[in-house]
Amino acid sequence: MLHEIEKPDLSKIDEKKVLKTIFEQGKSSVSIFPLIHKTFQPEYLYWDKIKHKTLPKNISKGEFWLLVKTIRKAQSIKSPIKDKSGNYFNWIKLPELEEFFHKIDLNTGGNLFVSKKDVDEKNKQKLISRGVMEEAIASSQLEGASTTRKVAKQFLREGRKPRNESEQMILNSYKTMQLIESEYKNKEMGSDIILELHSIITKDINSIPENERGAFRKDRDKIIVSDNYEIYYETPKMFFVKNELEKFVKFANDELHGPFMHPIIKAIMLHFWIGYLHPFTDGNGRLARTMFYWYLLKKGYWAFAYLPISKVIKESPVQYGKAYIYSEQDDLDLTYFIDYNIRKIRLSIKEFEKYLEKKSKENSRMNDLTKMKYALNGRQIKLLQYLYGDRNEKTSLTMHMNIYQISKRTAAKDLKSLKKIELLFSKKQGRNVYYYATDKIERLFK
Repeated sequence: MLHEIEKPDLSKIDEKKVLKTIFEQGKSSVSIFPLIHKTFQPEYLYWDKIKHKTLPKNISKGEFWLLVKTIRKAQSIKSPIKDKSGNYFNWIKLPELEEFFHKIDLNTGGNLFVSKKDVDEKNKQKLISRGVMEEAIASSQLEGASTTRKVAKQFLREGRKPRNESEQMILNSYKTMQLIESEYKNKEMGSDIILELHSIITKDINSIPENERGAFRKDRDKIIVSDNYEIYYETPKMFFVKNELEKFVKFANDELHGPFMHPIIKAIMLHFWIGYLHPFTDGNGRLARTMFYWYLLKKGYWAFAYLPISKVIKESPVQYGKAYIYSEQDDLDLTYFIDYNIRKIRLSIKEFEKYLEKKSKENSRMNDLTKMKYALNGRQIKLLQYLYGDRNEKTSLTMHMNIYQISKRTAAKDLKSLKKIELLFSKKQGRNVYYYATDKIERLFK
């Protein structure tokens, strides 16, 4: 049986009396409405947090919640997403979003958090590669991949084969994100594309039978979402899912008519929609987050490839789950899910800006010192920047070739000259030779 989230019993509250009392009491309304505003931002609150708020004596907590719900209902907009009973999810345009979207739109979706000096073609590709890698790792970890971030980054950079299912999940997500950024962002969405993306996400995952990769689930595949104690979600019937996927495709391709909706809101809705329909036996979460990126990159918001949103979602997975549950169980109010994702986008932008600032300072100092003392080329300087600060990081001839798309001869020349001036040392491991930073790098940049 589906577990219902906690909510107050409003059946015994006289709605007309409450509204009349609030609007007639001039002095009390001054203290009530700022409190109502705080239930919308900086976070869109559900009853479980509102019930702890301190309120004026003339209104009970149940009455206050009723007032909040009445105001939210009056402001709600119908979304194109239906629940399995045929009712539409709705959402609210939160007041602070207009300014946030305006800033992003003024800067072509990118320069808001990346200055032009940081996004020449070389840096742009490096930042995209970092973002895609971080997103693939975190998105897979959200779905149960146990490989650590450090090990995952290392095996992706080395280009070695996955050693276990967790690494396979990460590799699949990485390849999917790469394809989204390079190819799929130029394609129209369709059922065939959804199946293709799912087959890439689930390739060679042993726990998923081969006939379920890139194939919709069956009604006999009863799937639930629970916390091991309570069931919070049961998948809809496939007849409903397939009908709704047709509408999903039209919405994704901007073919549904309706009031203007900002692309970021649409991308978040696509994310939610796949999660709600759950069209596959596994891989739905990774596919849902992939859809978010596909739509924004397709619409020209190129800098979102830099932002690993799943990395910040992974820091609050319980709240991520609750954002789904609140949206489904509180009168189909999709604002909970939209608000959660917007806050994570903001946090991801802040983290990225800090990363850029730190790297900019380090790189500037390194550039000056290495050019002055050793006359190194750009690839060699970037390699030293990568190895600096972490003695466990390493590179190899193959890795250096792949990262900079250079010949074997050029890569060997880069590495041998750095070894000659004692900034790198080599170590053979099995058939491979790896290069690590020496103590000289640390002393050089102190």
